[in-house]
Amino acid sequence: MSRADNRFARFVAVDWSGAKGSKHKGIAIATCTPGEDAPMLVTPPMPTWSRQAVSDWLVAQAACEPTLFGFDFSFAPPFVERQGYLPGDAVPQTAQEFWAYTDQCCADEDLGAASFLESTHRRHFYFGKADGIKADYMHLRRCEAHYNAGGGGKPSTVYDAIGAAQVAKASFSGMRLLHQVRPHVPVWPFDPLSGAGSLIVEIYTSIAARAAGRPKGRTKVRDPALLDMALAALGSAPHQPMSRYDDHSTDAIITAAWMRTASDDARHWSPPPLTREIAATEGWTFGVL
Repeated sequence: MSRADNRFARFVAVDWSGAKGSKHKGIAIATCTPGEDAPMLVTPPMPTWSRQAVSDWLVAQAACEPTLFGFDFSFAPPFVERQGYLPGDAVPQTAQEFWAYTDQCCADEDLGAASFLESTHRRHFYFGKADGIKADYMHLRRCEAHYNAGGGGKPSTVYDAIGAAQVAKASFSGMRLLHQVRPHVPVWPFDPLSGAGSLIVEIYTSIAARAAGRPKGRTKVRDPALLDMALAALGSAPHQPMSRYDDHSTDAIITAAWMRTASDDARHWSPPPLTREIAATEGWTFGVL
């Protein structure tokens, strides 16, 4: 895997949601071009985004110009630690096949995946004390463990399905999206980095916020002045005023600006701990070194 060589004409950060239903205030998309112009929010085709609308929009945009898309969900469950995604259950052993399996299992509307956790493979997910000891479910991917060991913070696991900070529903719904869009856009590092075209990567908005100067534990930005300070730290011009400064919008804006600078750093495309097995099964969060 080599660097991207500044080949992208657009950078897109998607703040994702795994909530039930088809109208998601928690989804925000920000986009920017090379240079210094601040990222702009993309107006959804309806008052709020649906996951299917994001998928359709992505495929259309990817065909127009080479774009780097970033999504803030886990692209696969842990595999390396236990040599299986759902040990004891007959499920695929590579990420692409697991995405297809997840999509096949779920009848939830709008690429939802709640049923996958709540019924199809219920015993693998922690929903509360009735499930036993929470620590028994806290398995991490290699990139998550590496990020934690380096002082980045303790990331969530896709097996934790309770509480506001859980990423389980968002991640499994995101895997359904990946299955849908991958015939049109490759997904790094499961697919190798090519010299042209669009690409999808996994992002962690806290990495972008920290790179923008936000302190650990205070990465959320809800103030226009703080947003401009974060953008300036990333070499970006000030943002266009918005009617609301919610976490989803500001996370997307800051992360898009960070992706623009980080994509030209060869280290992000070849992190030393990323092995072929990890790339094929668990993937890697762009920006974890």
